[in-house]
Amino acid sequence: MTTRTIPTITLHNGMTIPQLGFGTLNIPPDRNPTPENSAKTAQFVAQALEYGYRHIDTAQMYGNERGVGQGVAASGIARAQLFVTSKLGNGNHRPDDVRRSFDETMQKLNLEYLDLFLIHWPLPTLYDGDYVSTWKAMTELLSDGRVRSVGVSNFQPDHLQRIIGETGITPVVNQIEVHPGFNNDAARAACASHGIAVEAWSPLGQGKVLGDAVIGEVAARTGKTPAQVILRWHIQHGHIVIPKSMHWERMQENLALFDFDLSPADVAAIDALDRGESGRIGPNPDTFDWIPSGAAPRPTVGS
Repeated sequence: MTTRTIPTITLHNGMTIPQLGFGTLNIPPDRNPTPENSAKTAQFVAQALEYGYRHIDTAQMYGNERGVGQGVAASGIARAQLFVTSKLGNGNHRPDDVRRSFDETMQKLNLEYLDLFLIHWPLPTLYDGDYVSTWKAMTELLSDGRVRSVGVSNFQPDHLQRIIGETGITPVVNQIEVHPGFNNDAARAACASHGIAVEAWSPLGQGKVLGDAVIGEVAARTGKTPAQVILRWHIQHGHIVIPKSMHWERMQENLALFDFDLSPADVAAIDALDRGESGRIGPNPDTFDWIPSGAAPRPTVGS
């Protein structure tokens, strides 16, 4: 299959990241790392790479790192051509646990290095409110070359200001909820002020805006699907996007974003769909405090 050319974003440390990636949240849905689930995850990841994706996003809390690694290995694609991200689990914020769990992540992925490692959630109401020592431990992982870049996910403006102010080290990426309906303007503006790239999780808003009349009109006029219009809106805003799908045709559809443009009026019309905080679908990072356990329920939405 012909590899599609996906644009890259240059991070403030000089590394580049493909602007479009393949998300693996809820692959498998129960997040149970059984051999059977790992095999299913590997199948989806290998297929995504065959279609042309070169950026794969996983997390410790997804329970699928082993399957992601198996899919990468099965693809036969040279490691240097791929970008792989994982995220620190909410139960691993203490510095010793950062280092231990990162070793486990690398063992499960079976990779020589990880391109990007993120703090998954700030958890400001847990760990005595100390996410700064977590961030410092993350940055110390850079010293041995097994991770190329470190960043954060779901960090609010004050969270960013605190870790930067207390450590002097700026994350390269903040992976946050952004979609029509929730532009997350304050977090995006804070990222821009620090030179932090915005990566949008749930870029299609869990599908809640696919039926919007404004997006439908743009889709009809451009000959594209509503999902493609929304993802193109992200691309033109400079976001990194990581849509997830377990449907083969949608995996391919989500790649077809680079042969059309939205007009400035189209972008403005989609911007106007923002509903502020009421449009947020996932948990609020200021109060989210879930730590997974064997019997604990997991969020139904979120990064």
